[in-house]
This record gives sequence, structure tokens and C-alpha cells, in this order.
Amino acid sequence: MTNPGLGGMAAEQPVPHVTWPVRSGAVPPLAGSFHPRPETGLAVAGNLNPGEITVLTQGHEVGLHALDGAGGCGKTQLAVGLAHSLRRSGAADLEVWVTASSREAVVTSYAQALGDIGIADPAEGPDAAAARFVGWLADTDRPWLVVLDDLDDAPDLHGLWPRGQGGTVLATARRQVALGGQNGRIVQIGAFSRREALGYLTARLYDDPDLRIQALDLAEDLGCMPLALALAAATMAGSGLGCREYRPWFARRRQEIAGATAEDSPSTTVVTWSLALDLADQISPAGLARPALALVAMLDPNGVPGQVITSQAGCGFITGDRGTGTATDQNQVRDAVNNLGRLGLVAIDPASSARTVAVHALLRAAVLQYFPPAMLEQAARAGADALLQAWPQNEQPMMAQALRDCTARLHAAAGDLLWIPDAHPVLFRAGHSLDSARLSSPAISYWKAMTETGDRISGPEHAHTLTSRGHLASAYEAAGWLDNAIGVHRQSLVERERVLGSDHPDTLSARGRLAAAYHAAGRLNEAIPLYERALAGHEWVLGADHPQTLTVRGNLAAAYRATGRQDDAIVILQRTLADRERVLGPDHSDTLAACAGLAVAYHAAGRQSDVIALLRRTLAGRRRVLGPDHLDTLVTCGNLAYAYRCAGQMKEAIPLYKDTLAGRERALGPYHPDTLTARGNLASAYHTARRPKDAIPLYERTLSEREQVQGPDHPDTLTARGNLASAYHSAGRMADAVPLYERTLAGCERVLGPDHPDTLTSRGNLAHAYHMALRQTDAIAVFQRTLADCERVLGPDHPLTRTVSENLDAATRA
Repeated sequence: MTNPGLGGMAAEQPVPHVTWPVRSGAVPPLAGSFHPRPETGLAVAGNLNPGEITVLTQGHEVGLHALDGAGGCGKTQLAVGLAHSLRRSGAADLEVWVTASSREAVVTSYAQALGDIGIADPAEGPDAAAARFVGWLADTDRPWLVVLDDLDDAPDLHGLWPRGQGGTVLATARRQVALGGQNGRIVQIGAFSRREALGYLTARLYDDPDLRIQALDLAEDLGCMPLALALAAATMAGSGLGCREYRPWFARRRQEIAGATAEDSPSTTVVTWSLALDLADQISPAGLARPALALVAMLDPNGVPGQVITSQAGCGFITGDRGTGTATDQNQVRDAVNNLGRLGLVAIDPASSARTVAVHALLRAAVLQYFPPAMLEQAARAGADALLQAWPQNEQPMMAQALRDCTARLHAAAGDLLWIPDAHPVLFRAGHSLDSARLSSPAISYWKAMTETGDRISGPEHAHTLTSRGHLASAYEAAGWLDNAIGVHRQSLVERERVLGSDHPDTLSARGRLAAAYHAAGRLNEAIPLYERALAGHEWVLGADHPQTLTVRGNLAAAYRATGRQDDAIVILQRTLADRERVLGPDHSDTLAACAGLAVAYHAAGRQSDVIALLRRTLAGRRRVLGPDHLDTLVTCGNLAYAYRCAGQMKEAIPLYKDTLAGRERALGPYHPDTLTARGNLASAYHTARRPKDAIPLYERTLSEREQVQGPDHPDTLTARGNLASAYHSAGRMADAVPLYERTLAGCERVLGPDHPDTLTSRGNLAHAYHMALRQTDAIAVFQRTLADCERVLGPDHPLTRTVSENLDAATRA
């Protein structure tokens, strides 16, 4: 009787090593003069209910000036104060701070948090990781706090609202937020009460009672607005003035602004901001505070990486010296930014490399409204250059998100300036960052906007427009929207042929990309002629040995293989290998890669002896050139082990599987996903070689680690459980195998659905186990249901259907 088997090993996850409590995300620093606001804070810290969302938003009565809509009432500081309070009390095992200005930013933060609690899967994209994090929050018994700061648009959180009876959700928003049926409440935050304002000024000016004279009068002049009070207090502390002296200074400046701008009632916060900025500009290094604030304000108010500000472009703009950004320049810039921080014009968090310098949204709006346009234009161009200079080649998620946020804010503030005379390279760098982060939907939206803007400003035939359109097609492809991708690739090819000609290298590349899109969509009859034409063009224009030519040749070979034209594929790959050897030599990495590629084609053609010979050559070369623990060497070692296994040569396969596992442990550590996959492959080889005593402990370890990392119902855990059950089955340990098969089937039905192929396979495995355990009535009943489902879902001629039918006949005869 045949045992259908559940399937192969999937990628493993590392066992987490997490020390609780865990903090994820950059919590802004708590102001040194933080005031808990027992009256107007509405006792937020004492009224947060587990399982409920609390949104702090702007009170209707706050401010009469248009800029006051940008905030200034202290919502974020209240949230920071709450986070610190919960941290001190130990009330939360997990604290996650999310800059929620876009859905992309929320997804990135959630994916980061999943890694911080030790259950990230490197193979899954950010969207899947974010969804899994939301599920973890809902299921965990650990208490948690998630703060969604600066929530701009509630629809950005569709499907991403944290939920769970053990968790607390606090959001801040400058405008009213629709919770969309979520369990929550809106708390409006306004100005300080008169008593709170007086208490705040008293605390800030505690050292000199004379400075506090007329403090209540000043508070009323400022409308008791928290941000205005903070700026005024910082200015008084920096200048040595008291409330009595500050009041007429404030009144005069308010009149000056009103006269200069024809505003009847300038914002109190803007007036205090201008006074603080004047003082900052007078402190050594004099004259640098204003350009420093202009540069920061052109970028993301939630935080700018410090390396952007101290880049060559940043230093050049702030100091007025277009030099090289020397250490002296950087020190001057740091001093200027620190002066801004001391006067409350920016918030500095030296512990955060991604969100080092933040500026309040209201103060940013004031800069954009009141600074001279020429200065803002120079700041915009310098900001674009600075972002590009600071952007690392190897991105970390939170730094990349901060840089993308800065680019988006800069683009919104500068408008078409960044497209004149040509699109600034940082615009393309931000798009590439979205692509590499696998943020498919934001990438599609971004490249679509880039294409439309290029169309409008530069024209549809401009190189930057064509480049943006090509990236849009690739983004569609990455998201699995193949019809959209094909349409855009086709349009791009037509335009390049018209503008550049049919033999231009860019046209040839566009033709290859369209062929690849057809290939990905399974439209091989359309892909192969395009590949063939692209290959001919590349050989004619670039030469037979050009890297792009070799890439197209490999793609054509893959298309031939997909249509069963194995001999045609082998001919192409043999030529590629010969060309590599001739041009690069036998031990070059590209030559060895060509060896490995030809081995894959031989495997598909069933030429196992040729596969083994090529992989042995590849392995020897990579060990000699790269060393035994290089990742390419280890991949080849595992592939050669698999080739021996396919050829039935288990004595040769198992030592190679052992070598692969040992190398992975040395190179990557015992809990890296690739190490765990290698361990699972060794277990499977032992199982195939009928060495259950060696296989079962490895399978047991695999299942234990999957359950710990991914949970009992993750598809990979179901696979691991089925593999262990199969090993118990093969060893005759039916008392152990049957319960595992039952748990596997229940999990498959719950997670994958009753008609999923893995569920049908799992049901067949259970029926076979019942048969072997002499539970014939149970076996026949399960076989009958499985056969009916297989015939309905897969058809009568499917291999699984035939296997189940044979097993049912055998069980019935028994």
C-alpha cells in the first residue's frame, strides 16, 4: 500500500532569543519640562482600557490661526509620557512606537516589531509580516502597548488596527479620525488650563523667582498653548529675560508680523517661534540656526537622520561653504542644531539614528510659510543632495523608512522644483528603496506618480519618464499584477522603439523585460519569440559575451525548459558555459554559476550522471576559490547531495548533507533559517535511507522549533508535524504517528481549508495510518471521503486520486 506523504521541507525560522520586556520603534524623548496635565490631559494614563483604542486629537477650540491646525497642544508628549509611565510600572511586556504618517510606515514598523519579538521570517514580505504581527497581538497573553503617532489617515490602518484584550492602543492625530467600527474613543486635547500653564512656567523658571513675575499674564497672552509656552520658556531661559520682559517683546513681534503679513491675529506659536529663532541665530556659531532649521523643515517632521544633516550637502548649505563637509563643518552644524534644540525649535534624540532631529509640524509649517522662497529653494536642493549622499547601499528597514519619509515630505514641499531641469536622482533612489523592501502597493503608487509627473513636466519620451514607466511595470510584476505589468512593458517597448530605435540597448532591455513578463504570466508562446529576438539583438549590438546577452540567453533557456524543450535549453546553456570558460576561465564565479545552471537543465532532462559530474566540478571549484563555508559553496554542496539522492546513491548523499549542515552552522549559526533547512534535509535523507533512529530526533527538533517560532497552525508547522508523523509511521510507531496525523489534518482543515491539496494529502495519510493501526472501519471511512473529495477537486486522473483509490481498494480487501 502506498503512503502519499505530506510533502517536502519548507524554510525554517530561527528560535527566538528575546529578553522581555521589548521596546520597538523610536520613542521621541520626553521633554525635560514635561507636564502631566492632570486637568486638560483628561487623566489619559488612568483611563486607557485594555482592548480599546484611544485617539488623542486636536480640540475644536484650539487656535484661531490657520497654522494652529498643525497642532501644538502636546498630544505626542502625552503619549510619550504614558509610554514612560507604563515602562516604569512594568505594565507592558511589549511597547511599540509607530510613526503612522502613512500605511507604508505602519507596515514597516509592524514588520520591525515582529523581528524584535523574535519571530520574523526573512522569506515573507513586509505586508505579510505586518499581518502576522497583528495576529500575534490578538492572540498573545502578554500585555502590550502600541502607540500610533501622527496618524494622518485612518484608512491607512485598514486591516492593521492592533487588537487584543491584553493590549492598549493609543493614537495621536491632528484631525478627527473615523475608527471604522473599531472599539475606541476620541479624546480632544486642547490648551493648558490656567493653573497648568502657571505650573509649567513656574517649573521651567524655578531657579529665579523674579523671572516668574507676570507668569500668569504671559500664559494668557499665549493662550495657554503648550508649544508656545515651551518656546517662550526656552527663550527666556536662554536670554535671561523674565516673563515681565518677555511680554512686551512678544507684543511688539506680534505687531511686526501682523504688519508684514497683513494678518489680523498671527499665531501665538509663530510669534514665540520667531523670537526663539532670532535668539538661536545669535548664539555661536552665529547665523547658522536659520539655514539649519530650513533644511530640517524641508524634510520629515517626525525625524531626520543625523547623517543627512551632517552630509557634505547638508553642511555646505548650513555653513554657506560648498566645501567637502569637513569635521569642522560638521561640528559647526551640530552646534547649530543643538542651539535649535535648546530653544525648543527642534527635538533631538541622539539615541535614534533614523529619527535624530524632529521639528514640530506647526513649526515646520511656519518655516514653509514665512521663510524667503529663495532660501527654501536652496534648502530643497540641498536636502535632495543630502538625502542621496546619506542613503546607504545596504538598507536597514527603519533607516530606509525615515529616508523615504524625508524624500516624500521634501517632494511635497518642493513640488516640481526637483524635476527641473531633470528629475533629481533621490526620487529614483526612494523608489528603488520601496522595490527592495518589497512594499509592492506603495511602490506601484510611487512609480505611477513618477510616470505621471514625468509625462507632465518632461514629456512621455523623456528618459526619466521612460525609466519611471519601466519601474512601474516591474512593480506591477513584483505584486503579481502581471496583466498590468505586460501592458506597461508593451507601452514602454513601443515608445523606446519609436524614440531610440529597435537596436538601442535600452530598447533591447525593454524587449527582454516584456518577454520576462510574458514568461511570468505563463504566456510562453509570446515570451519565446521575444526572447529570441532580444537575444539576437543583444548578440548583434553588445556582443555574445556581454553580461546582458548572457542573461537573456539564460532566460530563453528557462523558457525552453518550461515548454519541455529541454534539448534546446541544454544547447544554449552549453554554449553559455563554453563562452564563460573561454572568456573568464574555468574557476571564475560566473563560469561556476553557468556550470550549476546547466546542471539544472540536465536534471530536468533526466540526465543524472551529467548533473552529478557538473555539480562535482562546481563544488570543487567553489571550495577551491571561495572556501568551504561560503554560501555559494554550501548551496552547491546541498544540490549535489540532492542529485545523489535522486540517483538513489544515499551513501554519497548523506555525507554531503552532513557537510552542508555543518557549514551552515559554522557560517550562519545553529538557528539561521538556512541552517534549519539543512537540518531538515538531512533528516529527510535519513528517512529515505530507512534510518529512522537518525531521522526522528531531527524531525522532532524541527517540529518543536516551528511550534515555538511560528505557532501551532502555521503552514510550515503543519508540514513539520506531518513529516514527523510520517517518520513515526515508517518506524512502526503507530501510537505516536496517528495522533500527529490527526492534529496535522485538523490544522490543515482549519488553516488551508477542506479542499486544499495538502489537506487532501493529510487526510489520505491519516487513513493509511488507521489502516496500519488495524482500525479498518476508520480507515475505510476516511479513504472514502478522501477519494470523493479528490475526484471532485482534482479530477479522477490526478496521481493523488489514483493513489487514494488504490489504498481504498487495499483497505477494503483487508
